Amino acid sequence: MTGRLAGKTALILGASSEGNMGQVMASRFIEEGAKVMVSGRKADVLEKFAAQAGCLWSPCDLTDEASVNALAETASEQLGGIDIAINATGWGLLKPFLDITREELEAMTALQFIGPHQFFQAMIRKMAKSRGGRGGSLITISSATATIMLNDHAAYMGTKAGTDHVIRCIANEFGDEGIRANSISPGLTDTPMNEAAKQVPGLFESFRKSYPLGRWGTSEDVAAAAVFLCSDECFMTGENLQVNGGLTLRRNPTREEIAASVARATGKA
Repeated sequence: MTGRLAGKTALILGASSEGNMGQVMASRFIEEGAKVMVSGRKADVLEKFAAQAGCLWSPCDLTDEASVNALAETASEQLGGIDIAINATGWGLLKPFLDITREELEAMTALQFIGPHQFFQAMIRKMAKSRGGRGGSLITISSATATIMLNDHAAYMGTKAGTDHVIRCIANEFGDEGIRANSISPGLTDTPMNEAAKQVPGLFESFRKSYPLGRWGTSEDVAAAAVFLCSDECFMTGENLQVNGGLTLRRNPTREEIAASVARATGKA
């Protein structure tokens, strides 16, 4: 029995933190039979993971257009074409709206809007049938907060929402090139990016009642959805899969509710 991605090639950008969502997806894709290349900023972490997982790696700075274009060339050459390209990068800036600086806005926009836009441009040039490509699947990892509110998260939320709309544009314009484009929106997820938040007593717990399925998400949940989107079974494009246990049916906790949960957990209520 072959895996659901047997014979496919996949590039996953945003896999240079140990155990992060990009690495979990890469491991699952390898299990499903794909030939995988991981990428990101930290060459040492990528090299270590690639050796352990049995995949290729190449460094890339998503905020540098030349680096992105070089990655597209390297991935296409070493993988033998690109069937799947995933942007799993992000910066979880939490800061009051009035305190966000221009420098932070520019950094967030570079990483979560301009960079992904240029990444997908580079991938489409390699994947488009009219350019000799085979078509395939593009995915960006978005967030439930691109749809529902969370205090002190505006720059993150706004740029994720903007890239979701870019994905819809790609789906509309490049379907006839054999390219599907979709977003995946987790809610609060147990990842290295959220490790500091997880260590705050009561913070993660304050979110639990917002999830109809009774728990927050894992990277494995996201990887499972990504496998479907990248498989030949998928007949979806331009969609935003809410892989968050039903969170978007409800809401995130308010700033006050989070503080109250932390106070209870630390005995300060």
